[in-house]
Amino acid sequence: MSIYDVFSLMGGLAMFLYGMHIMGDALEKQAGKRLQPILERMTSKRIKGVLLGAAVAAVIQSSSATTVMVVGFVNSGIMQLGQSIPVIMGANIGTTITAWILSLTGIQSSNFFVSLLKPATFSPLIGFAGIVMLMSSRRKRDTAAIMLGFAVLMFGMELMSDSVQGLAQMQSFRDLLILFSNPVFGVLVGAVVTAVIQSSSASVGILQAISNTGALNYGAALPIIMGQNIGTCITAIISSIGTNRNAKRVAMVHLYFNLIGTVLFLCVFYALDGLIGFTFTDGPVNALGIAITHTVFNVLNTTVLFPFIDRLEWLARKTIRDSKQVEQLELLDRRLLNAPTLAIEQSRRLTIEMAKLARESYQKAEGLLDHYDPKVAIHVEETEMSIDRYEDRLGAYLIQISALNMSETESREVSKILRCIGDFERISDHAQNISETALELHTKGISFSDEATNETQVMRAAVRDILDKAVTVFSDNDMALAEQVEPLEEVVDRLRTIIKANHVERLRTGACTIELGFVLNDLLTNLERISDHCSNIAVNVIEFERQGSPDSHEYLRQVHNSTEGSRFQRQYEEYLHQYDIACPVPAVMEHQSQEA
Repeated sequence: MSIYDVFSLMGGLAMFLYGMHIMGDALEKQAGKRLQPILERMTSKRIKGVLLGAAVAAVIQSSSATTVMVVGFVNSGIMQLGQSIPVIMGANIGTTITAWILSLTGIQSSNFFVSLLKPATFSPLIGFAGIVMLMSSRRKRDTAAIMLGFAVLMFGMELMSDSVQGLAQMQSFRDLLILFSNPVFGVLVGAVVTAVIQSSSASVGILQAISNTGALNYGAALPIIMGQNIGTCITAIISSIGTNRNAKRVAMVHLYFNLIGTVLFLCVFYALDGLIGFTFTDGPVNALGIAITHTVFNVLNTTVLFPFIDRLEWLARKTIRDSKQVEQLELLDRRLLNAPTLAIEQSRRLTIEMAKLARESYQKAEGLLDHYDPKVAIHVEETEMSIDRYEDRLGAYLIQISALNMSETESREVSKILRCIGDFERISDHAQNISETALELHTKGISFSDEATNETQVMRAAVRDILDKAVTVFSDNDMALAEQVEPLEEVVDRLRTIIKANHVERLRTGACTIELGFVLNDLLTNLERISDHCSNIAVNVIEFERQGSPDSHEYLRQVHNSTEGSRFQRQYEEYLHQYDIACPVPAVMEHQSQEA
């Protein structure tokens, strides 16, 4: 083998990898958008997941690309971890189609029609058709890229095969192949080479080119093929960086699946070889033999491990453990920005989680007024910080979505969510303020009078009610319930006015102090502000649903007039009776429990 053959080998390898790259990218662009909705509608039938994974990988000719796609779906919450495992198994089978196509290079026949099956015969025609299509039509660029990539790939394969022919006569090369017969060394070589070029299809193609020398036997090729399946996992692992825990687990499942399969396959193979003595082990392997071995391994691996999908999931969860509080915001995947509808829906789901956290924060904070607990106070503070992160991440993500091409309905939904996350964040701020009010009462050892305590408990109950309504209105887009929020908000305003007037009267009679008056005023202000933000949320939902543009002043003007006004007045009077300060607190609680 001369220096010119080495140059030819390097050029052939470069063309092969480049052809594989442009063909794979074009296939993914062409088929990816059609395949994504199919993957999103995955059912619980695992065998269907295997078939689907095999079909996707066969179409885009890359198990790595399929696995990366699955990592993105799991990261965005569209697909569950358990659903992804059968797809990964099937992808390993589907990617073997590339090796079968490359094995056609070994066809030798004088028959015209049989010779047409040889890539060296038809790939130049495909390349010519591809360049004509590329130059004549912009709409078919992806299809042209697929054809050109395939032609370049096949030309590189032929160039590599011709370049390595001289290796068969080199003793050093034969000695190196003997080292490959060592299972551990062969697996490592296959894994490292595949990890470097990040494609098992490409590394199998390189091995097929080497096999054309006739110097490579099955004993040396087998461990390398096993290692190639392990090395291809590096792409999914790299893709999972920065994703949530379940997405990282998908990458680990891919690794464990190939690693366990390799160990089992090699152990069984060499055990049987020792007992029976396979005659083909020392025989030369060709491109077709490598394609067969590659396929048999992946089919057997899937068949053996398919019943243990739950155990693979368990192993991945043990490797990537949940923290005490899983960060939900990891679900805001940038890859979803290619599909605005999915990105908006994911944002809405996380805003609902944010709303529930805000409600929980208020409930715990106002409970501190009755029984102060430092641990609960810390929890309220941590929740407020978490909600701040929700607002920051959701706000930035929604701004990115708003720059995309969307329908008018989607644009309105983004605006609505943006407005509401601000209100939910402010609710948590006021809950934190209430917690600090409770701390002040506890630290100073002071407390409200019995009258003030009863009055504030009524107002707190009303705020609990309006907050529950606001969260439900946003979560369920409940228009009927949204119209009940504003009457209750006015009742809360009225309660604040009455409680402040009663406090002034108690000051006059000496039943209360100025110091407690400041604390009471802070509490009432925060309760009333929470009620205001609940009103904002309900008004946003109503206005965006009805008119598509938020105008709270217009809605509030309309709500007091004509038919709307009469319904508003009836609801207002009902809430006024329910949260009457003259009514004992137990009666208020009893009324609420009857409604529930």
